[in-house]
Amino acid sequence: MAALSLCRPEDAERLADLMSRFAAEYGMAGHDEARGAAVQPLLEGSPYGAAYLFGPTRAPTGYLIVTFGWSIELGGMEARIDEIYVRTAVRGRGLATEALFALARALRDAGVTAIHLEVDRDDPAAQKLYRKCGFAPRDRYSLMTMPL
Repeated sequence: MAALSLCRPEDAERLADLMSRFAAEYGMAGHDEARGAAVQPLLEGSPYGAAYLFGPTRAPTGYLIVTFGWSIELGGMEARIDEIYVRTAVRGRGLATEALFALARALRDAGVTAIHLEVDRDDPAAQKLYRKCGFAPRDRYSLMTMPL
């Protein structure tokens, strides 16, 4: 079972290990210190997002980070999955699916109206997972970013 547990400051080390694995696997630029600093406010209860671990408490099998925004079009608070990661050794067991369904239930109960995520255009396995969980591309929309 991939029950979610909200990360607190005392979870920083376990989360940092998984985040480092994620960054290395996907060739993400940046240093672990910068990523840790970016997630620290979420561990301290920032209203802008949350970090969750899933799997056994002492040796979590994965994590996800969600951030929050507001959408007039979608009727209120929306969430964006910024990162989701499952340890390579336990992939294919449905852990990400369970975690995404658990997240959707929790966010729906908290009044969130939609969850967004980005998916690599060249990763059909991830696309299949997300479609299975109810995600779909939005007609007429494409994500665009302006770095500041």
